[in-house]
Amino acid sequence: MSIDATALRPRISRLQAAMAAEGIDALVSFKPEHTFYMSGFNPVLYSHPVIVILPAKGAPTLLVHALRVAHGRDEGFVDDLRAYGVWSTTQTMGPKWEDALQQILIEKGLDSKTIGVEADATPVARWKTVESLVPSATLADSSKLIDRCRLIKDPDEIANARIAADLADRGMNAAVAELAAGGTERDAVAASTKAMNDHWRKHLPDIEVADFGGLEGGAVSGLYTWVLSGERMFRNCDNSIIRKPESHDACAIFIWAIANGIHAENERTVIFSDVPEANRAALKTILDIREEIIPMMKPGVPLAELYHITKRRLIEAGYEKNIPGRIGHTIGIGAHEHYSLDGVTDVIMEPGMMFTLEPNLRVPDQNVSTQISDTILITEDGHEFLTKSLGGLIEV
Repeated sequence: MSIDATALRPRISRLQAAMAAEGIDALVSFKPEHTFYMSGFNPVLYSHPVIVILPAKGAPTLLVHALRVAHGRDEGFVDDLRAYGVWSTTQTMGPKWEDALQQILIEKGLDSKTIGVEADATPVARWKTVESLVPSATLADSSKLIDRCRLIKDPDEIANARIAADLADRGMNAAVAELAAGGTERDAVAASTKAMNDHWRKHLPDIEVADFGGLEGGAVSGLYTWVLSGERMFRNCDNSIIRKPESHDACAIFIWAIANGIHAENERTVIFSDVPEANRAALKTILDIREEIIPMMKPGVPLAELYHITKRRLIEAGYEKNIPGRIGHTIGIGAHEHYSLDGVTDVIMEPGMMFTLEPNLRVPDQNVSTQISDTILITEDGHEFLTKSLGGLIEV
């Protein structure tokens, strides 16, 4: 990519504008997805806190454990990198992150200001710790502020989403082929993940596929596939088993792929030759609904309108008891970001937004389940399907 790896991203300016509007003088972020969002650094394992301090004016500061300094310097786009802890000969601000964070906030004149912290992701004990470090400051919840800024993707995020979507497409094609050849759920998973990893290792030397970890573990690969057949489709997310789909089954393939911290989602329903007519009718209904929705995916249209179209069409088709709670979600740093395509969201589509389009049906008493999802980018004059693998009625 031609994007400068060391330049601050437009999202920093968006965040600072939102902070100014809400009277927040600085963000102190611990959430892995958000520290990555503001710094470009994902250590994979977060056993030692990674902290970003973003003032309303000026550049961010990245505070990491001494063990992560070289990694953070190599991969992040933040110039002001500080360290805490003890590790070999690395110079740090002291052994504890608490003392280092306090020093930074005092140095920046933020110790008596309003500081935003993500209440939805920060443990109560850590919130109280930050309060004790700067007792004259006011802590405010910054969760929604950051989530709102994440709705619009920067050029580097869009470029990486395209790569992730291509990986997901390759995984999907391999999974469908394996099922067509008579494979089990796990055979399809193995073929899918192999296809994605093979393309990654051969053709994407500068792309990381690590996902975001936590205090007790990390995700060194975020190339995920799971396959659920027959009644197991109703589980939605589960480990695949050694089960060969039967001739009367429908089978769902779910794929999340990631490239440099940005996700794409691709999901398809495969049917076999003797699948009941109820399954075919449900799939046709969903595919028809998608065709009505597609022209509406453009700037200026409320996201909720896509849900209202789906609800109306499902009622007209006789599925009024089976209306889903949502038909997709925003996507990017998170495979499932916080905004849903439901009937109450206030989001208006804008260029740079990404979401999944997945109208679906669950009719348990008929053993009918559908799952078709694509990753969509809203453009200046419409939309782009980032996932492009075979869709429609897939019969093997």
